[in-house]
Amino acid sequence: MCTSTEFEEIKKGLLKAIEHAEGRSPKTRISSKRKILLDNLKGELMSKIKLRKWDSAEHLKTEEDMALYLEACFQEAGDDALFIAKALGNIARAKGMSQLSRDTGLGRESLYKALSGEGNPSFATILKVTTALGIKLDAQSMQTAIT
Repeated sequence: MCTSTEFEEIKKGLLKAIEHAEGRSPKTRISSKRKILLDNLKGELMSKIKLRKWDSAEHLKTEEDMALYLEACFQEAGDDALFIAKALGNIARAKGMSQLSRDTGLGRESLYKALSGEGNPSFATILKVTTALGIKLDAQSMQTAIT
C-alpha cells in the first residue's frame, strides 16, 4: 500500500527524473503535456494501489492489546469523553458488537451509535460496556500518575 504522502514523493521523483532527462532545471514550470502525463500516471498508480482507512479494531487481538489501547486513549484524550467512547467502540467491535449487545442488554444499533465518537453515552452505558468487555476502570490520584 502507498499513502498519499508516499505517492507525492513518487510524483516528485518522477518529475525530477523527467526534468533531468530533458536537461531542465527543477524550478522550470512543467508543461501541460507533462502535467497530463503525470495525471495519467497518477490515475494508473491509484487504480493499482488500494488504500483503506485505519481501523484500530483490526489490531486489537488480545485482552492486553485492548487494555493498553484504552490506557493510551485515556492518556491522550484529556477531557474529551467522545474520544474515550470511540475507543470503547473500537474495542467493542474487536470483541464483537452482537455479543456485547447480549451481555449489556442494550441494542446493537444503540451501542454502535453511543460508541461511535459522535453519540453521547450515559455513564451507566459506559459502565455496562466496560463490565461486559471485562475492562476495569481504575482510579488513581493525578499526583500518583505524574510521578
